[in-house]
Amino acid sequence: MSEINRRKFIVNSALASSSFFIVPRHVLGGKGYQAPSDKLNIACIGVGGKGRVDVREVSSQNIVALCDVDQKKAEETYQKFPKVKKYEDFRQMLQEHEQEIDAVTISTPDHTHAVQAMMAINMGKHVFLQKPLTRTIRETRMITEAARKKGLATQMGNQGHANDGPRILNELIWDGAIGEVKRVHVWTNRPIWPQGIEHRPEEQPPVPDTLNWDLWLGPAPERPYSPAYVPFNWRGWWDFGCGALGDMGCHLIDFPFWALDLGHPHTVEASSTPVFEETAPLGSTVHYYFPARRNHPGVHLTWYDGGIMPPEPKGLKSFVIGEHHSGVYFEGEDGTLVYRYVEDRPTLIKDGREIDYELPPQKIERSSGHYVEWFEACKGGKPAFSNFEYSGPLTEVVLLGNVAVRSGKVLNWDGDKMEITNVPEANQYLKENYRSGWSI
Repeated sequence: MSEINRRKFIVNSALASSSFFIVPRHVLGGKGYQAPSDKLNIACIGVGGKGRVDVREVSSQNIVALCDVDQKKAEETYQKFPKVKKYEDFRQMLQEHEQEIDAVTISTPDHTHAVQAMMAINMGKHVFLQKPLTRTIRETRMITEAARKKGLATQMGNQGHANDGPRILNELIWDGAIGEVKRVHVWTNRPIWPQGIEHRPEEQPPVPDTLNWDLWLGPAPERPYSPAYVPFNWRGWWDFGCGALGDMGCHLIDFPFWALDLGHPHTVEASSTPVFEETAPLGSTVHYYFPARRNHPGVHLTWYDGGIMPPEPKGLKSFVIGEHHSGVYFEGEDGTLVYRYVEDRPTLIKDGREIDYELPPQKIERSSGHYVEWFEACKGGKPAFSNFEYSGPLTEVVLLGNVAVRSGKVLNWDGDKMEITNVPEANQYLKENYRSGWSI
């Protein structure tokens, strides 16, 4: 019996019973009680590393299946759910539990996100997907459109989006605290893993018994196993990850993307340390130029990583931005706003000095929690704040920066057509190159 039919059966049976009556929830379980029928049935793909955190955060629901290709990394999570069925292959898990699952979390390396999310979406399952949504722009566009057509509840794992700090930042900007914003700087201390590597490792040690290397590769082009990729350092390799931009861009560019309603840039260009075919560079600077839109002027946004830093804002005295790992600051006509990831509220600079300020009028609903938002959306509530309709376009902007890094050219971008119009050869970086047997 499918889960939907099971629930209908329970409701219909209760209504048919002559002894049917409603028991108040506080009588059944007290404050915070959640009836079993209110819980989502969730399957989790990728349960070590960040996946361990995601499983913990959704454990208030009903975890019905767990999947990971690395049994050693998954061991801690597996021990916490001894009765839950475990899998190596997400396809087998989704197929065997299709009638039972309501929703899926995906916390795996970037190169596997799209194939996993698309299978879940095609099955009609709600999806919580870690950032960046996918490794390529085409993949992001495809899963965003697919989830929209299915009417599914989605959420990207940029948890800082749920904090109060960005909401106060937005409300200050919208209230005119610094006037019109035409310049934004975004910085991070990433990468904190090896990048700027010209060649693949020559050493080919045996694959650990606890790792299914073929399933770890998934849709990526085949190559020999190396500890240079697994379990953590895959982010710097183009076939698997998206470098510093992919890791932190969906967290940090999120703030100006939201506050300034940025949409698609019209031009992107980058400079960096040497760029190799295999890996992202050690450090890069990416310039995005966004056209004027609605009530906002054009904006020049610059991304800095790998130790490259923006100029210190004039008048900033309480801290040095170079000593904080990640953040963003907005230059307005009447002042500057600096937001360190993830503080409670931004720092306001006017007339060359930091000033105290009263909170602006609240215009944005406060979050019930990044994961709770998604639960509520899955159960028929309003969409989560970082659902794919928002986080899809954001991810595309982030990934376009990597296209500029890899091409080394000034790129003119037609976001609606998903096309680089002036450098045709750069369009190769917009899409994936799956090995045989994999597709979305």
